[in-house]
Amino acid sequence: MTAHEIDYTIYGEEMQYVEVELDPQEGVVAETGSFMMMEEGIKMETIFGDGSKNDSGFLGKILGAGKRILTGESMFMTVYYNTLSGKRRVSFASPYPGKIIPIDLTRYGGKFICQKDAFLCAAKGVSIGIEFSKRLGRGFFGGEGFIMQKLEGDGMAFVHAGGTMAMKELQAGEVLRVDTGCIIGFDHTVDYDIEFVGGIKNSIFGGEGLFFAKLRGPGTVYIQSLPFSRLAGRVWAAAPQGGGKNKGEGSILGGLGDLLDGDNRF
Repeated sequence: MTAHEIDYTIYGEEMQYVEVELDPQEGVVAETGSFMMMEEGIKMETIFGDGSKNDSGFLGKILGAGKRILTGESMFMTVYYNTLSGKRRVSFASPYPGKIIPIDLTRYGGKFICQKDAFLCAAKGVSIGIEFSKRLGRGFFGGEGFIMQKLEGDGMAFVHAGGTMAMKELQAGEVLRVDTGCIIGFDHTVDYDIEFVGGIKNSIFGGEGLFFAKLRGPGTVYIQSLPFSRLAGRVWAAAPQGGGKNKGEGSILGGLGDLLDGDNRF
């Protein structure tokens, strides 16, 4: 299935959203919960899977929905169609601070691999599936990078990165080592594996985990500075635990500092 040709504009700096412009009968498929706003004439349709040709037929739709469950996503996706004669616009927002990255799949040989929660939306006709690991090490120790999504087709797709985004162009044989959670996605020509950090002190006291991702070129790699799991972990660690008091972060006086600065919650 040839993907719909869509135009788009990305707005904002740290809390971005993408506005997609649809010609008559064009559509865009998006993750549940990413919708922001739309103009009159846009019709919403909830579907199993991604609605691509690969998911045609009842069994294909069930299999497509099952694949999405394995990546931790909802069984359903939403398609937004322009039902009027003129151009209409629909917008999708980032789930947390970061950048929205447009991916033209024709530039990546029709296939792009991304982190399981990175996908935001894509032109109707793009297939959103899963990329299973074929290596035991990657499967057992890959962490967030174990099951990844693959975007296939010839249309535009949009993925989200937390924090600041870095793009690396790896030459043939060039290696880049990355925290598994910091990967946004990469070209399908990039070889991806898991490598042990090494060293007793690094393993026990390093605080960075026992394994990191090893990416070998050629191909393009996108890296994020703030994975959502890392952000959520910091928020959870700083949140009041049990008794409801905070940790007095930023003050050497701790709880006494709360009394002095007017925070008198007990």
